[in-house]
Amino acid sequence: MSRALALLRSSHPEPGGAVTLAMTLLAAGAGHRGWRLATVALVVAASQLAVGWVNDRLDADRDRTSGRRDKPVASGAISARAVGVAGLVAALAVPALALPLGLPAATAITVATGFALLYDWPLKNTAFSVLPYLIAFGLLPAFVVLALPGRPAPPVWLVAAGALLGGGAHFANVLPDLADDEATGVRGLPHRIGAAGSQLAAAGLLLGATLTLVLGPPGPPSWSGLAAGAAAVVVLPWGWYAARRADGRPVALFRAVIVVALIDVLLLVLSGRVT
Repeated sequence: MSRALALLRSSHPEPGGAVTLAMTLLAAGAGHRGWRLATVALVVAASQLAVGWVNDRLDADRDRTSGRRDKPVASGAISARAVGVAGLVAALAVPALALPLGLPAATAITVATGFALLYDWPLKNTAFSVLPYLIAFGLLPAFVVLALPGRPAPPVWLVAAGALLGGGAHFANVLPDLADDEATGVRGLPHRIGAAGSQLAAAGLLLGATLTLVLGPPGPPSWSGLAAGAAAVVVLPWGWYAARRADGRPVALFRAVIVVALIDVLLLVLSGRVT
C-alpha cells in the first residue's frame, strides 16, 4: 500500500487530477455519455499519469540534489525504475485505450501526450519549454470533440482557449520549483524571465483563455461565461497576492490557476456552448 501511494504521489496527482476532471466535465458537456465518457476520462488520466511519472523519473537525480523529501523517488519511498516503467506503460496505453473512440481522436490524444513528454525531455531545459504545453493543452479539447460520434471539427476558439490555458499552467506550475530548478541547472522559459515575469505570464495567459471562452462561441456572451470571467478576475489576483507573501514557494498562484480552469470548464459546460 505504501508503494502504491508513493507511485501515485510521483504522478503529480494535483495537476493531473485537475486536467482529468476538467476534460471529463468538458466531455459530458459536449454530449459524451456511458462508455464514451468513461473512456475519455480513462485516456486523459493515462496521459497525465504518463507525463507525471516520466517527469519524476527524469528529475530523480535533481530532486535528490535539491533535498526534495516531498518527492517519493528522492526520499527513497519508491525506485526510479518503478516510476519509469509505470510512465512507459501509461504512455503506451494512451493510443490503445483511445482507439475505440476513432482514429482522429486517438491521433489527437497521442500527439498531445507525445508533446507533453517532449517537455519532460528535452524541451524543459530550453527557451521553448512552453511550446509542449501550448500544443498538448490545445489538443486535449480537440480530442474530446473528435471523440464524439460523427467526429465534428473542434471549434477554433475552444482549441485556442486550451492552448492559452496550457501556457498559463506551465508558468504557474514551474513557479514553486524555480529556485530548486535553477540550482540544478534547469533553464526553461520561466527561469529565463524570472518569478515576477512568470507570474504575469501565468495570469495573462489564463485571463486570455477565459476571455476566449467567453467571447469565442457564436452569439452574445452567456451569463455563465461572464461569471467565469468575473471569477478569474477575482481568483487570479488573490493567487498572485498570496504567492508574493509566500516563503519562496508560491504554490498559491498555481492552485489559483487550477481553480479558475475548473470554473471556466464548469461554466462553459453549464452554458451548453461546448461545440
